[in-house]
Amino acid sequence: MKKTAYIFLTFMITIIFTACSNKSQEHLPFESASLQKTLQNKNNINTKLYTFYSNWKGVKYQYGGNSKRGIDCSALIQKAYKHKFNISLPRTTTRQAKIGVNIKKSQLKTGDLVFFKTGKKSKHVGIYMENGKFMHASTKKGVTISRLDNSYFKRHYWKSTRVLY
Repeated sequence: MKKTAYIFLTFMITIIFTACSNKSQEHLPFESASLQKTLQNKNNINTKLYTFYSNWKGVKYQYGGNSKRGIDCSALIQKAYKHKFNISLPRTTTRQAKIGVNIKKSQLKTGDLVFFKTGKKSKHVGIYMENGKFMHASTKKGVTISRLDNSYFKRHYWKSTRVLY
């Protein structure tokens, strides 16, 4: 009888300590839950953009082009937003520059549009990816990812806008 009671008591103590050692999932404060959702959304946008890029990487630049035979910068951005976010953007860089909310370069987030004035009347557009990099259709390299701190892009940077909220 004592042995049975001893085994039962040992069993109960083990269950109690095991239950106490398992931390139940704590509810996150609003700020943490909001931050987590923001990070998931950023990762989702990033994943979508890199998937899009992998399908278009290296496609040659063609002024007025709109296909894998050749594409220009504004068509690339238009296609990325339509196919990955179901958002219709205007076809030209000038018109794309008029939508969204203007943001500072220091406020760039994944998916924001970056604009450059490359000549008296010519403009260029890309999509900000992360860590100072953006996707665009380069006249020399075709669809590629470049750095904003590249001397050419740094010199010609014009503005940034946020379309994805």
